Amino acid sequence: MLQKTRGIALNYLRYRESSIIARVYTEEFGLQSYIINGVRSAKSKNNRIALFQPLTLLDMVVYYKNDRDLHRISEVKMLVPFQSLPFEMAKSSIALFVTEMLSKVLKEETGSPVLFGFLTNAVLFLENARTDFENFHLVFLLKLSFYLGFGPENAREFENQLRENAYPFLPDDHTDAALNLMLRQPFGTPVILTRTARNDLADALVAYYQIHLDSIGEVKSLTVLREVLG
Repeated sequence: MLQKTRGIALNYLRYRESSIIARVYTEEFGLQSYIINGVRSAKSKNNRIALFQPLTLLDMVVYYKNDRDLHRISEVKMLVPFQSLPFEMAKSSIALFVTEMLSKVLKEETGSPVLFGFLTNAVLFLENARTDFENFHLVFLLKLSFYLGFGPENAREFENQLRENAYPFLPDDHTDAALNLMLRQPFGTPVILTRTARNDLADALVAYYQIHLDSIGEVKSLTVLREVLG
């Protein structure tokens, strides 16, 4: 049955000679996998593979059957054409990290308009931001944790949970204040962090997710993100 839905591209795998299997978080059906034929062929038109780059916002018409793990797309286009996110190294590195984390935590094959709305607004902020986005990945993980059911109320609760699970996170007063600010304020609120504090907090957030979700494992893109953001 043909269904309309919006989606957020996460990643894709090469499939056979010219096709891909794309993972997309959709508004109507949650996390879905789609096979797209011919996009890696020399005869492929319009560079359709670019539609499935990290965090691309999509408008789709899909064939959907709830008893299948792999679906097909009838029509797809960019919901919002990006002007900066795929082209600026800092933003694309953040997008790679965010999509790796989302791929590990989003498992439900049911729609969640509230979560989808949060993710869409976060992506649009990152795309449009000209300044004050260097801490985006930190704010994103903090706010996402509430949608997943384990958001900390404040810095002390966050640190206590890490301590109880033997993770050595010992922030100073400035980092504590920054953490509380990121928990309470929207994306783009200026928060000053040193490179070391930003990296330590990113590591601590990944550890915090690992405490609550067995699916996290190693986060490979974090090393690249540390180097790019500096």
